[in-house]
Amino acid sequence: MLATVLAIAGTLLGSIVTGLFQHASAGRTEKTARREQHRAAQLEAITALAVAISDHRTAMWVRGDARLKGDPEDRVRELQTRSHATRSAVTRPLVALRLHVTDQAVREAADAMVGATYAMRDAYTSTDDLTRARAAALAAHDRFVDVSAQYLQIQSA
Repeated sequence: MLATVLAIAGTLLGSIVTGLFQHASAGRTEKTARREQHRAAQLEAITALAVAISDHRTAMWVRGDARLKGDPEDRVRELQTRSHATRSAVTRPLVALRLHVTDQAVREAADAMVGATYAMRDAYTSTDDLTRARAAALAAHDRFVDVSAQYLQIQSA
């Protein structure tokens, strides 16, 4: 009789311990999944912003070049419309970056990149000015990518 009681108690205790281990394991799995999902959202926000600002930088270059070369006014207006669309396309990934990445260095690099690209509009005075503004925007873009890559590597460590 005592052996039966001990066997039942041992079985119950084993079940409880197994349940506790399974619960802890499920919690770790869920936490890991949330962390991976957050990292994927960060990577998407960073990548989408880099692509959107690249598209806008190209549109600003083409628009400025057309204006400086004296292209017809309707062509310049068409390029202006395109550059407005690419600028608008920067907003969504910039907001996503602000929501998913709290690192100050990444945010500052993003702001510098966006600001340098937007500043190309003020460089429509000469081809040299436009070229310098484009080079500054490209350098800011590269810095943003480098700072973001460093941040993501630290996060995954």
